[in-house]
Amino acid sequence: MKNYLLTLIAFCFILFNAKAQAPAQANPPKNNQKIAIGRIVHTDTSVVTKHTVTIKGQSIPYTATAGMMPIWDEEGRPTAGVFYTYYERDDVKDKANRPLVISFNGGPGTPSVWMELGYTGPRMLNADDEGYPVEPYGFKENSNSILDVADIVYVDPVNTGYSRTVTPETPKTGFFGVNEDIHYLAEWINTFVTRENRWASPKFLIGESYGTTRVSGLALELQDAQWMYLNGVVLVSPTDLGISRGGPVSDALRLPYFAATAWYHKKLPADLQGKELTTVLPEIEDFTINEYIPALSRGGFLSDDQKKAIATKVARYSGLSEKVVEDNNLVISYNLYWKELLRDQGFTIGRLDSRYRGIDRQTAGDGPDYNPELTTWLQEFTPAINIYLRNELDYKTDLKYNMFGNVFPWDNKNDHTGENLRQAIAENPYLHLLIQSGYYDGACDYFNAKYSLWQLDPSGRLKDRLKWEGYKSGHMLYLRKEDLATAAENLRKFILGAIPKQGQAAKY
Repeated sequence: MKNYLLTLIAFCFILFNAKAQAPAQANPPKNNQKIAIGRIVHTDTSVVTKHTVTIKGQSIPYTATAGMMPIWDEEGRPTAGVFYTYYERDDVKDKANRPLVISFNGGPGTPSVWMELGYTGPRMLNADDEGYPVEPYGFKENSNSILDVADIVYVDPVNTGYSRTVTPETPKTGFFGVNEDIHYLAEWINTFVTRENRWASPKFLIGESYGTTRVSGLALELQDAQWMYLNGVVLVSPTDLGISRGGPVSDALRLPYFAATAWYHKKLPADLQGKELTTVLPEIEDFTINEYIPALSRGGFLSDDQKKAIATKVARYSGLSEKVVEDNNLVISYNLYWKELLRDQGFTIGRLDSRYRGIDRQTAGDGPDYNPELTTWLQEFTPAINIYLRNELDYKTDLKYNMFGNVFPWDNKNDHTGENLRQAIAENPYLHLLIQSGYYDGACDYFNAKYSLWQLDPSGRLKDRLKWEGYKSGHMLYLRKEDLATAAENLRKFILGAIPKQGQAAKY
């Protein structure tokens, strides 16, 4: 009897688990049906809803699909479900000429919520004109969405958003690493493009923060392993992309960001403070490349007079005192800068956006207690995405939406994503690159992004397809209303400009 009961229980479990993983086409969930209960993940489901959004005075009808698509192992068994939201304009029938934008965010443990509700999607969170939270939390129309010119799919990698492995015991080694992440997401993109019949469409990848590492690697992986060729890659607030910059170069490149931050907080000398930011920065950039890096390269063998002259300029451009610069051997760390710049006012400044101010337990110390910008963003984005997915997209689930999922230990070895991107651009004459940076971003600062751009093309023969843009915002440069409108319009122009003219061949 005991063996019979155990067999019956095992059979019921297998039957229930099989139903949980049944494809959406075979048993699609109804709107109001829960997609997942407890820790059981339905790896292949979708919910479809209809909407409109007004962009540039034009009403755009669109279909939104929210769902899960599986990742399979080598035996064809689902190992994880990747959550996505897909927005497709309804009044455009010619999908062969309709661009498709595939969007990722960073972390590496965060979902695509940030750009979906902050930048390019048809809805955006409630916030003031500078991006700070307002109540009631929620969302509104995004009149700057790029849905007028392109369809968009937002992808949440495993353990972010609602994406999960089939069971908590599923090995994570195939997901949590620079190259593992790129490999399985390329497979997922292939499945998505095939299911949605978008192979003929011009295709673009856009990533923010660690998402730039992701899409830089994906550009080559899609071409070389999936035989899928892109028209464009967009890097918003890019990482270093595995491009080497240690020692004096790394120490010096952060100075222009310090100068931009000091300008914002009115800490520069009067002659600099009275100028427009973009007029001031070229002077600091020139000093960084032509004087600061060579001086730091000499280390302790720099003469006293030279050291004094460099300290004076670093202090002038950073907004710090000469004593602080000299006491730190001419090199100011990010943490010290965020703590020191407004120390006399009792504030710290934000890492991801230096416009934000925080209050520490004590004024003393070498770094801030917390990131004031990140807590602010979580305060506004978290309720907005939960309300939006459940109420507007009708996606009902008991799973927690992971704003920051556990993806550790993350394997950072063999990060050659910058070189991968260069190779992809070289292989594909159609492929264009756009980089967008915020001047007040201290996590992925704008001058390091410029440096990456320069190093991406050592031959100088690809630079007509490479472009960088700067904005008076931070890491999420789109949270400032003025910059959102400009950045989105520039993104539109980039997408449309990267599509070849009819009959234009991909050749050198």
